[in-house]
Amino acid sequence: MVEAVQKSVFSSQANPRQLEAIQKTDGPLLIIAGPGSGKTFTLVERIVYLITHRQVAPENLFVVTFTDKAAQELTTRIASRLLKLNIRFNLNEMYLGTFHSICLRWLEEYREFTRLKRNFTLMDQFDQQYFLYQRVSHYQNLPGIEHIIDPDSRQKTWDRTAHLLRWLNVVSEEALDPQTLVQAEHSEIKALGHAYTLYQQQLDEENALDFSTIQYEALKLLKSHPQVLAKLRQTITYLMVDEYQDTNTVQEQLLNLLAGDQPNLCVVGDDDQGLYRFRGATIRNILQFKNKFSPGQCEQVTLKTNYRSHPDIVRFYNHWMNDQVWSVDGQDFRFDKQIEARDDDFTDVPCVIKVAGPTPEDWHREMLDFLSHLRNQGHLTDWNQVAFLFRSVKNDKVVALAQFLEANGIPVYSPRSNQFFDREEIRLMIGALIFLFPQFPQARKWAEDAQLGIWQYYDQECVPLFAQELRKPENEDLLKWARSLAKQHLYLTDNTNYAFSGLFYQLLRFPLFSRYLDESLMVGGVQDGRSMRNLAIFSQLLVKFEYLQHLSVLSPQSLDKSLRNLFNQFFRFLSEGGINEYEDDSEYAPSGCVSFLTIHQSKGLEFPVVIVGSLNAAPRRQHSKLDEILEEGYLSRPVFEPLNHTKFFDFYRLYYTAYSRAQNLLVLSCVEKAGRGRTPSKYFADYYNELPAWRDLSFDVTSLPLARVKDVNLKRDYSFTSHLVLFENCAEQYRFFKELEFAPVRKSPILFGTLVHQTIEDIHKTVLRGQEHKLSVEQIESWFDTNYAYLTKRERVYLSPVVKKIALEHVLRYYRRNGNDWNRVKEAEVDVSLVKDEYILSGSVDLIQGEGNTVEIVDFKSEKKLDVNDPKDRDKLDRYRRQLEVYAHIVEERTGSPVSRMHLYYTSEENGNPYISFTKDRRLIDTTIQTFGEVVRRIEEKDFSIPERPEKACKECDMQPYCDAKNWNFRGGE
Repeated sequence: MVEAVQKSVFSSQANPRQLEAIQKTDGPLLIIAGPGSGKTFTLVERIVYLITHRQVAPENLFVVTFTDKAAQELTTRIASRLLKLNIRFNLNEMYLGTFHSICLRWLEEYREFTRLKRNFTLMDQFDQQYFLYQRVSHYQNLPGIEHIIDPDSRQKTWDRTAHLLRWLNVVSEEALDPQTLVQAEHSEIKALGHAYTLYQQQLDEENALDFSTIQYEALKLLKSHPQVLAKLRQTITYLMVDEYQDTNTVQEQLLNLLAGDQPNLCVVGDDDQGLYRFRGATIRNILQFKNKFSPGQCEQVTLKTNYRSHPDIVRFYNHWMNDQVWSVDGQDFRFDKQIEARDDDFTDVPCVIKVAGPTPEDWHREMLDFLSHLRNQGHLTDWNQVAFLFRSVKNDKVVALAQFLEANGIPVYSPRSNQFFDREEIRLMIGALIFLFPQFPQARKWAEDAQLGIWQYYDQECVPLFAQELRKPENEDLLKWARSLAKQHLYLTDNTNYAFSGLFYQLLRFPLFSRYLDESLMVGGVQDGRSMRNLAIFSQLLVKFEYLQHLSVLSPQSLDKSLRNLFNQFFRFLSEGGINEYEDDSEYAPSGCVSFLTIHQSKGLEFPVVIVGSLNAAPRRQHSKLDEILEEGYLSRPVFEPLNHTKFFDFYRLYYTAYSRAQNLLVLSCVEKAGRGRTPSKYFADYYNELPAWRDLSFDVTSLPLARVKDVNLKRDYSFTSHLVLFENCAEQYRFFKELEFAPVRKSPILFGTLVHQTIEDIHKTVLRGQEHKLSVEQIESWFDTNYAYLTKRERVYLSPVVKKIALEHVLRYYRRNGNDWNRVKEAEVDVSLVKDEYILSGSVDLIQGEGNTVEIVDFKSEKKLDVNDPKDRDKLDRYRRQLEVYAHIVEERTGSPVSRMHLYYTSEENGNPYISFTKDRRLIDTTIQTFGEVVRRIEEKDFSIPERPEKACKECDMQPYCDAKNWNFRGGE
């Protein structure tokens, strides 16, 4: 077995430098990985080498990537390699993910050592800004706050909030001590300290955590609790960090703490592709990494063979970087390196060219002709082989080019171009919601002469479009329904049983909107399903608004206020901030479309043809006076890159990253302009002017081969309850709420069960820590009350005193029954996964108990115990049995320990046996796993057909109005 594994590793296509990086596992290692140099391949093989040759267990590995997508790709590739080698390995036990996801895992695992309570709220960036917006008045009286935000300025409150948010995030990302800031001599720094202290108090009051403070809270956890740090250090023996050039101060401090004095720490990155200074990243972390260790302790491997690009492209971006000045006062701010193209037979044709025009119209036409030439005369077989890269895809010139290409038959995929509110389906939906409230023209005004730009959007883009559609005969039913409901809303006297999201789902039943939801549109890719995806995002926004506003129904007393909050604030903020459309991580370049991406968005990707625009750009000053003051001694380390040079460094790195995305053809493109505002700017002119134009005779498109866009082939996670059961109950429901991610309004009443479950988990965690002596009725009641308080705060659902008492009895009954048998508890709340050929099977086991070599699986139920002899309970019992079979399959495969029994434990059972037990039957398990695989196949093939409408599943489904109106013509499917 070992020989076979060794052969599989060493017979891989690793070049000598890659092999050196793979086998150097002990001590610190710096891997400088140029573009296209096989960085991910090297990381995967290094992890496999550690597992196969160093017998490293999954929990001993700490692997950090920069994005969720990169983590998912790395997980897929590791899983596939280990599966091929027939090696059992539980990926859930491996610390693999982004810094944020791993830190969040620690905060949840060691929550009792943090400020966080159970059921804390995790805010995304919009939630965070909206959170601050609602409390911004609390900041306006802080001393010196005018240095952070100007409370008397004419700047919009939302924009002032964004400015405040940026500086609060700086404190987190730089791991600054608020108390030190409060005591600073500079009034600006004092103000920042006071603002952050207030913000922390507000987060504590709401039991909330934002994206930027996840890492800061994790750092405080490790610094303040040596026992936690010691446990993690004992567990994690090998650390690997990808994209190290994009790490920030708090991330580096976390790594230093984890690595300790004898670090097996490998960092991988490319200083030339450091792009995220605006998020707090600092290039110093990679440039000075070796300086943290004694001379000769840290080895360096440079991967400089580019397997991606034509030599002409490699020569061009080498020339770009080598021409720049990277040294200031004798200090270098770049590793000296020269990227080399792979050894291969390449066509002798210019592969770096330019496409331009003297006017925007000419530029559009030239670009259309050029793309058509690639398709008609060259080897372009799919538009997705072409990617346009810009500094921003929201720029008017970029949007105009995209619109021109689409008008001339070239579809454009540009999910971050801020076109969400321009889409027809969104304008129609907003127009419909406005129509349903005749009081809207008055309700939207809150002060005399107040004017908002968003009103023009409503009046010109939304209301007329919806009114125009209502005049069509096919929308007669919608008109009747909307008029009747509008009249009710105008004279509303009682509370409704719905809010805005409920109206949204009612509207979906009418052909004006249901036409966007047809299942056939899903198989055509992202572009065909774009409208339904946007409607799904719109549902998420409405549900989020109602959650933030504590709004569940419309009432006569607060209707006008709710309308103002939705249309004057919420939609306005979203419109001004920009909403991204749906992006599919498994298909970064959708077939049939050219991609319009930002350069940042393209990082880590590759395309056969890359067209780089934004050639009018120049280096921009990115720092403020407050940045300068912070660098005078308030940061944790002395200044590294001189502030007056950072704009140049970042500019050169940005376009280097853009150029190096190209595989076969790199195109520089712009509207050429002389004089003031010249394009290309002086920073590009020399490079641009040397390039042949695409119509030049030396550019022979027929002799230039173009690669296909590579398949990402990400393995997706599937679980029994979240996927198999939902799909089997109703594939249509699965399509909307799982695949498309529509946000449900109606949620099952699970508060009771969650409360019981969480408190039993507290008991198990105490036992597993060896502290069962701390268990008592009083302690359990305290956990129960705390769980209830924070669970209801988050969910905004409550139990009556009688029902709450019954829930507590469930927990205490379990405690009394098992008080003398805690030694059988082996693991609790275990996230498990198993890599299959086409997917990753995952689950969460409530309890693993047992003695000796065998284990038993227990799943807790707080409902009334089912009767095994009652035919009415048979389907439910069968579903539970199959769920346990899946868990047994995973546990046996990942641990090798046989599962002897599987149990349902009913906490509701007062006097009888609380267990329903099942004997493991290998044939039944195999059948269940086979069924699971077939469901996954249908999901991945976008087959959501159903033989008949499952009436039982309709009762609590928000899509019921849509399905009621749907023309169901069953044919073994729809």
